[in-house]
Amino acid sequence: MILFLFKPLEIKQQSFTEVPLFSISFFTMYELDSKGLITLMNGEKAIRYADRYTIDKMDYTDNSKKYIANMKSNSGIYKDDIVYLNGDVVYFRQDGLTFETQKAVYNKKTNIATADGDYVLYKGTNRVTGRELKYNNSLQRVESKDVKAIYQLKESTK
Repeated sequence: MILFLFKPLEIKQQSFTEVPLFSISFFTMYELDSKGLITLMNGEKAIRYADRYTIDKMDYTDNSKKYIANMKSNSGIYKDDIVYLNGDVVYFRQDGLTFETQKAVYNKKTNIATADGDYVLYKGTNRVTGRELKYNNSLQRVESKDVKAIYQLKESTK
């Protein structure tokens, strides 16, 4: 009779496949080697998992190559020297080359930035729009589809 009136308490079990190691707010991360500063990363919030960081309001700077490259986005993931950027992505290189898109991936090892969607790339008064950007920072080479470009050509005064 007691079991009929009072049902046993059901305890729900939840299995966690992945548990964050820690969470931090308003942070700056420095990566150094014997030559100096290699990587600088800022953000409003980061969660560290065993294999990656997830970051809100990501600001990532790669200082390991000839040109310093800075990337900003609404959110991002940093995993195995690859930066996944999402939302209002702005890539800026020290010499003034900039591109804007909604999603991008930057591979620190190969120094290549890719954007699968539409983008706008500019340097000075030169402007390029297109789809599926692949930019090699080391070789200063751009590959893309559906390209539309506006360039200012200098006249030779001979």
